Amino acid sequence: MALPAAPEWLTKRDGSLKPGLRGDIAIVMIGNRPEYRLEVRPASGKFACVVSATVNGKLIEGHEALPTADAAWTEGLARLQAKLGW
Repeated sequence: MALPAAPEWLTKRDGSLKPGLRGDIAIVMIGNRPEYRLEVRPASGKFACVVSATVNGKLIEGHEALPTADAAWTEGLARLQAKLGW
């Protein structure tokens, strides 16, 4: 799975996306700190993006099954943006 490009709303706040240990994981960096983890998982023949805080593992609710991994990355990033209010 290809890591998505960091969206503009994230880069404007000194944020970036770094690859995780596997190709289906991205770490959201804010400054030099890993703040959130996005993981795209198979879900009934589709894909879902699970978003969690790195400090305590708390999930950001609302993931849904989507037809492609790219759509799941996009949806996960949109949920994170909404959670952060950016």
